[in-house]
Amino acid sequence: MGAAAAFAAVPGALAACSSSSSSKSTSNSGSATSPVTFGSNYSDASPKAAFAALCAAATAAGGPKVTINTVDHNTFQTNITSYLQGTPDDLFTWFAGYRMQYFAAQGLALPLDDVWAKIGGNFSAPVKTLSTGLDGHQYFVPIYNYPWVVFYNKSHFASKGYTVPTTWDDFITLCKKMKSDGIVPLAFADKDGWPALGTFDILNMRINGYDYHQKLMKHQVPWTDPGVKAVFDQWAELMPYMQTGANGRIWQDAAKTLEQKQAGMMFQGTNQVAAQYVSDNAKLDDLDFFQYPSINPTYGQDYMDAPTDGFMISKKAKNAAGAKAILEYIGTAAAETTFLKTDQWDVGVATGLQAPSYDAIQTKSVTTIAGCKAVSQFMDRDADPAMATAMISIIQKFIDDPSTGNIAGLQNSAEQQAKAIYTS
Repeated sequence: MGAAAAFAAVPGALAACSSSSSSKSTSNSGSATSPVTFGSNYSDASPKAAFAALCAAATAAGGPKVTINTVDHNTFQTNITSYLQGTPDDLFTWFAGYRMQYFAAQGLALPLDDVWAKIGGNFSAPVKTLSTGLDGHQYFVPIYNYPWVVFYNKSHFASKGYTVPTTWDDFITLCKKMKSDGIVPLAFADKDGWPALGTFDILNMRINGYDYHQKLMKHQVPWTDPGVKAVFDQWAELMPYMQTGANGRIWQDAAKTLEQKQAGMMFQGTNQVAAQYVSDNAKLDDLDFFQYPSINPTYGQDYMDAPTDGFMISKKAKNAAGAKAILEYIGTAAAETTFLKTDQWDVGVATGLQAPSYDAIQTKSVTTIAGCKAVSQFMDRDADPAMATAMISIIQKFIDDPSTGNIAGLQNSAEQQAKAIYTS
């Protein structure tokens, strides 16, 4: 899932703490055969079942017994800082890239160099980079990634004579046709704050490219830049075709309108929409997706968000040795294959992965991600957590009032907050 960015973050904490991280040593306290606890944000029914199966498989493969402590994913992410500073579980579910680096730099995660010495050959260099802290140590073991794409029901498109758009003009034309047919063109929800960040990401990458997007996330480009205005202007053009009342709706309810064919499309991650179909026993075979349409021909459909999820060990783990034994199993192609037998929406990241159980959505996800020139992790993973939190509020204000006259004020607000966050 796209991680919620609304947890308490200390501005500048990543930069401030990173220099001291290299002095940390790995820990092997506890016993590799003693039980461990696992804090999990896999709270929706289908992901929860898949995660339980993975932990059971790890124990069956010779690892210790695992007790899973599940918390609603938004609550988990909102409270993650206080959780890790308090009495956390041995292991916890989390996200690659900046989000992992943030807690590693704060000294709240255990270095996993010894684990990676055993599993490193199972992953590509880019995946290892996503698992590496600013101090050069590994803190994360990945399990899967998933693309953010535009979903639709094949039977719905066929019955209405709709065709998949590849350009913005075709996209808007399709949205107009759906609206005239009495269908909500795009299911949309942002009560949890993070879903709309994905729309900003894709519009920014489609209009300005991947490098620009990454520079903006690091505040190497100001939020008052004309390129940012272009993103909001493009989004404003789309707003009349997006489901109204988004700030009061959770994404699960938006996905139901797609299932029920009240909405024609929905832009979201596969691990949300496809998993929702599985949970609701909806027709997964009828679900399909396409890449977000091209806007700027220079960049076409070259980029997308494809977040990587995985696991970390708390610095305060009571049984670090047992936790590492679990991660040594999880960091194998065999473990990912086992996990994907009950996960019908994500795709594994281990090299040499054999996944005969992949369905059409997963198979298409693999080729779609592979066809990109670069992938982002998601705004609330690529940006400083405090900045992502600020952008949740700013984007929700835009959703409430997407008028052109409001955009400059939102940009100025974003830039003021970015200056405070990135220079403190």
